[in-house]
Amino acid sequence: MKVLIISDSHGQTDVLHRVKERHLTEVDAIIHCGDSELMKDDLALDRMIVVRGNCDFETSFMNDHIEQMNDIKFFVTHGHLYSVKSTLMKLKYKAEEVNANVVCFGHSHIAGAEMIDGILFINPGSISLPRMRKEKTYVILNIAKGQANVDFYDENGDLLTNMSTAFQYA
Repeated sequence: MKVLIISDSHGQTDVLHRVKERHLTEVDAIIHCGDSELMKDDLALDRMIVVRGNCDFETSFMNDHIEQMNDIKFFVTHGHLYSVKSTLMKLKYKAEEVNANVVCFGHSHIAGAEMIDGILFINPGSISLPRMRKEKTYVILNIAKGQANVDFYDENGDLLTNMSTAFQYA
């Protein structure tokens, strides 16, 4: 199973279209972790699971979303309601509460992935305004045969091998 994860595009529709078109035929789902600053019917968000970020005014976006894909339960949120800029503890508690296997979030604009107590946490960074690095990033998560590959890409579709990580996945 392959999932494209993107966040914090802040009104940048061109890059959303490019990234989506680049990977649409190879992924099973596309997740936007909020702060798109777009309306629900914007074509840039077509075919995406989208949550509401602190800069989103679209009231039809949910703050949190749970998506079951095959035997993997995804918990998707922006992160601002869980204090992700200072700790992942509140987000971890919520993930445990909903029995999530993978948590996708944004808000901090800082790309990263880590496994905490068997739950995979992924922040794809920001595709428009990155922090802590110069590359504007997104992720393709590939889960197969007990392994979760979290591959980070820059806005041009170049794989960032120094950021990409593989995790054992039960």
